[in-house]
Amino acid sequence: MSGNKLSKEGKVRLETMVKTNNGFEISEIDLQLRGPGDIQGTQQSGVLDLKLADLALDQVILTEARNTIIALFEEDPMLDLPKNSLLKTYLNKKNQGITFDKIS
Repeated sequence: MSGNKLSKEGKVRLETMVKTNNGFEISEIDLQLRGPGDIQGTQQSGVLDLKLADLALDQVILTEARNTIIALFEEDPMLDLPKNSLLKTYLNKKNQGITFDKIS
């Protein structure tokens, strides 16, 4: 399904698609090949200027943060526990009136 002139990145993409159909694995390979791009715009590759993290370099800590958030919402999906009240208040303010109490 490809021509004779296949780039190194193209070969990696094809090998990845053959190896897995897991979208997370595919996107991680794509991130490594293309770079993070522009989250808020239409740019598909290039430099992303995040204030807190570099998607390519900080993958370990970002994965840990993701796992922590997943665990937090599995335990307390509406953030009703007292230990999560500060986070709930912050997110409600950040979402400008869209509160967790309204989410069904």
